[in-house]
Amino acid sequence: MAELREFQLKVGDPAPKFALPGVDGRTWTLGDFADKELLLVVFWCNHCPYVQAWEGRMVDLGRRFGGKGVGFVLINANDAAAYPSDGFESMVQRAREKQYPFPYLRDESQEVAHAYGALVTPHPMLFGRDRKLLFQGRIDDSHDHAERVRERYVEHALEQALHGTPVRPSELPVVGCTVKWRS
Repeated sequence: MAELREFQLKVGDPAPKFALPGVDGRTWTLGDFADKELLLVVFWCNHCPYVQAWEGRMVDLGRRFGGKGVGFVLINANDAAAYPSDGFESMVQRAREKQYPFPYLRDESQEVAHAYGALVTPHPMLFGRDRKLLFQGRIDDSHDHAERVRERYVEHALEQALHGTPVRPSELPVVGCTVKWRS
């Protein structure tokens, strides 16, 4: 487990552009979400126990907020040679099995993860209409015990941003498995 707070992107910074293959067979770009009021970019993977613990809650957020003008995109940049369960075919299977209501993209080169400063999986980053960073942190305060959740950080940030109010807190330490960088 890692709890990290030294972020590359700061609140107000623009979302870096990307063009990445999705498990649905198409290439997705930042511009594909131009019609969305907000965009939640989450660095994700298949193997991390933190991701697996939060997975159902993330799917629920996607279903509840997707119709409210929020775009969601999950990006897996982990080294698939060292972590085969994070390879593209496994991603396709996982998204289908868990019925992801959002694109799940592969960042094979790891360039996008570096541009965003991804630290862990999961690492959620919320961008506003102007695609400037509003929030980054953790999904909620209890990854492994959904019944103990008291603070729903991502949900709260989404609600604040949709209501046009400043997102507070705008940064929290991220918690998860470190991104698995290639040597």
